[in-house]
Amino acid sequence: MAKPRIDVIIPAFNEENSVGKVIADIPKELVREIIVANNASTDRTPEMVLKANATLVDQPLRGYGNACLKGIDYLKNKPKAEQPDIVVFLDADYSDHPEEMTQLVQPIIEDNMDMVIGSRALGEMESGSMTPQQIFGNWLATSLIRLFYKYEFTDLGPFRAITFEKLMELDMQDQTYGWTVEMQVKAAKMKFNCIEIPVTYRQRIGFSKISGTVKGTILAGHKILWTIFKLL
Repeated sequence: MAKPRIDVIIPAFNEENSVGKVIADIPKELVREIIVANNASTDRTPEMVLKANATLVDQPLRGYGNACLKGIDYLKNKPKAEQPDIVVFLDADYSDHPEEMTQLVQPIIEDNMDMVIGSRALGEMESGSMTPQQIFGNWLATSLIRLFYKYEFTDLGPFRAITFEKLMELDMQDQTYGWTVEMQVKAAKMKFNCIEIPVTYRQRIGFSKISGTVKGTILAGHKILWTIFKLL
């Protein structure tokens, strides 16, 4: 793939203290456009996005998947000749290292892979960056995917890259916590060429809206398992 068009989608809900850092660390020589899907933030997130010279799209409907879908809609509405070759998904909380994006997209560019997952399990995790329930949930979900779909994943990490063509084939639907697992389960069912690379993970800036609360953890865990079995 010669000099692909790479766009980044960042879902963001109340990340005024971190989203600017995420945007600043993205390799600008690699990426054509950075799209931040503002997910009904009540803080200065939109202001910080515009200050960082990224594209801002608004998604008033709460939900991680809803924000990602809004970013995808923005890309789908471009003229076909201007649509990206590769889409990278990245969280706005600065827990991932955006500068590792070069390694993330390399298997797609050089080895014709369809999707690359940045695996925190294979990489280095800062102490406290993931809760025990997150680690267990990842292990359980990826074990079930391996059992039912015969695909080897070690993580449901949000830092991921996929060709735009394959992203369209997935016809993503999930509006909340099941987004990442839906993408991986559908990719497994459709026999996409997938690979994981190790990524570095650190403690996020601010408070997690999902793993930071008991309710969020339970809802996310339930939705992830429901999605795996629903797609069987």
